[in-house]
Order: sequence, then C-alpha cells, then structure tokens
Amino acid sequence: MTALLLVDGLVKQYPVAGRRGGTLHAVDGVGFTLAAGRTLGIVGESGCGKSTTAKLVLGMIPATSGRIAFAGEPVTALRDARWRDQRRSMQMIYQDPMAALDRRLTVGEQLLEPLAIHGIEAGDAARRDRALSLFDAVGLRPELFGRYPHELSGGQRQRVVIARALILDPKLVVCDEAVSALDVSVAAQVINLLQDLQARSGIAYLFISHDLKVVRQVADEVAVMYLGRIVEQGRPDQLLHAPAHPYTEALVSAVPGMRPRRRERIVLAGDPPNPVDRPSGCAFHPRCPRALPRCRVEAPALRPAPDGRLAACHLVPADSRAAAA
Repeated sequence: MTALLLVDGLVKQYPVAGRRGGTLHAVDGVGFTLAAGRTLGIVGESGCGKSTTAKLVLGMIPATSGRIAFAGEPVTALRDARWRDQRRSMQMIYQDPMAALDRRLTVGEQLLEPLAIHGIEAGDAARRDRALSLFDAVGLRPELFGRYPHELSGGQRQRVVIARALILDPKLVVCDEAVSALDVSVAAQVINLLQDLQARSGIAYLFISHDLKVVRQVADEVAVMYLGRIVEQGRPDQLLHAPAHPYTEALVSAVPGMRPRRRERIVLAGDPPNPVDRPSGCAFHPRCPRALPRCRVEAPALRPAPDGRLAACHLVPADSRAAAA
C-alpha cells in the first residue's frame, strides 16, 4: 500500500532559557506512514507530543530533524509557493471552533475565503454554490450561511470548521481533538460525518485524541505516544483489547468499559517526567509497575512483536522473523 504521508525520525526540540538552560524534547524520533482513505489515531497523555507532531506534519512549525513526505514530496515549514500548494491538500480541524473561526466574519464568508485565495471556481456565484453544497454535506441549513460564529451552537460551529477544512478537497485532514469539546450526541454525529466523507472521497485522517473509545471507532491503526515517542502501534483491537506496553495497559484500564475482564485499574505513580530532563533508559520506567533493571539504563527500540504490532518495551518479545530479516 502506497503511503500518502510518510514520517521518519521526526524530532522537534526547543532550547530552554534560564539559569540551567537545557533542551525540551517535544517530539523524539517519531515515524509512521498513512495511506489514502485510512485513519491513524494518535493517543497519549497531555504533553506527550501529539499536537506538536500534527503541526510538524502540516509544516506549521519547522522540525529539528527528520523527514516528512506528502504524496512523495518533502514537507517543510518554508512558507513558499510549494508549501501553499501542499497545504491546499493538507488541512486541519481544530479542537476549539470558536478559536479557529473569525468572529468578525460570517461563517459563509469564511468558507468562501479559501476558494478565493487559491483561485478555485470562476466567479462569486460558482464559489457560493460550491460552499453551500458542502454546507449541506456537513448537515448545516442554508439559512446559517450568513450567521456569525457566536450565533451558532457548538456542534454547528464544529461542522463549519469541518466544512472549511474540506472546501479545498484535501487528501489529508489532521483532526486535533476534533470532538473533545462536544457533548456525546453531537460528537457521534461529527464522527459519523467524518467517516461518511472518508468513504465517499478517500480522505486520510490523522486523528489525535485522548478519548480511546473514539479512537477505537474511527482508526484503522493506533499509535500510543509517551514523552515524545511512540511506544506502541498497531490495530485498535490489538492495542485496546490486549495492550502489550505497560503504558498502553494503564491508559486502557482507566477507561470505563474498556478494561479487560478480571483486571483491576492500573494507577500510575507520579506525573510524566520533565521532557527537559528525561530519565535514562526507558522514559516510562519511573512510573512502570513492571520495570526491569535493564529498563533503567537501556532505551527500548520500537520493533515488531510476534503479532505484528510495534512495541518499545523490553517486556515485549521481538518478532524473530523481523530480527532475522
């Protein structure tokens, strides 16, 4: 399967000012691929690097090192003509629709604006017809077209944000906590909408969320991040029904209705380590209830397990066939 999006060895570091200085490792060696018409879910605690990864993928911020390729072309943060052409095919749905929308413009004007910027459709009437058609596709009534964001409900505003992300017919949409601010019923409607649009047009989604139940519903594959690194990656049924990494196991056990039978909830000790002062060895070992002496000195590589998933844990046996290859 050809990758629409390829991410390899992605690193983002920030220098820390002050007396002690140091370097904040926001993203540390992340890599994955995403094909057209597929959804990759990225989950993890706040501060694990999910949103930074999304911004790097879209070229919104420059990477410290690593490679990002979209449709075979490298992605950079240089705001040149090539970057603008790429961004036409790579869009983002933000968590807070009120922050993403301009309160001074009607929602219709905000849908028409990308068409004018990129010179799509000839004439105002053709652009308005295109925008109204998409308005209907996301379940919004035509009379809402001339309203301002504050005049709409939360679910309606989020649908406007989705419509604006889709107005240019993108191939990739990054959903950064796209339904976390919505109530359950509205979130379910938005998820169904995204899945319907994907089935019709083959859009690829990079779906970032802290809600494992939502990720289980929408994702074809799930990557679990901890302190800037992917620690486990595989199919949702693998990771969420039989987690291999102790961190994934703790995340799943904290979600009502997802905890495996006959297992108690796992309460991790302490907070995630400071990304400026990462622990030696496996970054999770200070909180891991099953840490080995080896975990304190040797950082595990993300490698294939016998069941096909990827795991960065000394407790998970490696696939002997992959090791031989």
